Amino acid sequence: MKVIIVGGGETLFFLCRNFTARGYQVVIINREKDECIQLSRQLSAMVVCGDGSDAGILKEAGAIGADAILAITPNDQDNLVVCQLASLKFGVPKAIALANDPDNTEIFEKLGVSAFSTTQIVGSLIEQRASLEQILNLLPVGEGRVNVTEIVLGADSPVVGKLLKEINLPENALIAVIIRDNNPMIPRGENDLQEGDRVLLISLPENHGPVLKSLTGEQM
Repeated sequence: MKVIIVGGGETLFFLCRNFTARGYQVVIINREKDECIQLSRQLSAMVVCGDGSDAGILKEAGAIGADAILAITPNDQDNLVVCQLASLKFGVPKAIALANDPDNTEIFEKLGVSAFSTTQIVGSLIEQRASLEQILNLLPVGEGRVNVTEIVLGADSPVVGKLLKEINLPENALIAVIIRDNNPMIPRGENDLQEGDRVLLISLPENHGPVLKSLTGEQM
């Protein structure tokens, strides 16, 4: 797999190191000459010095035939242009942009560019770690088409005391893991659910509410 990363700093360094450890072919595009020299010495990656929003630089970096491009510069406008150019001109199938301003995430998505915000991600993780709520929405999977949710079963849950085979979940929902006393188990039909169990639920967005209601008894 060939990945082009546009940007710099520690985030780029560790991303590149992780990708190369997985056997990916990585190409870095960075504007700063001194940083390019340093990156080329520290990493097993091709380094191109230039502006990633320039079509000529993208071509030099091998955008034709690249599997993915990741734009993580401090400038949201540059990240958007890089991804649009890579996708429309060079046909890169996966273009992902960092939205330094969380408000730009939705704008990027509307313009056809997959975007992520580290502010939103870190904020969500902090909220979940500090939360005492019964339900934690862990993450969306498959570009938001699948929900993974952790539910702590209370004493008033309608499924407590029942075997899994006795529980009729709505369509397109699955209890993937039960964590009891910090011990995870892959459930089978003969397993029961107990108060205090942490249940890892996989569902689709359209039936997420009904599935939660069937496990907690609460109106979502």
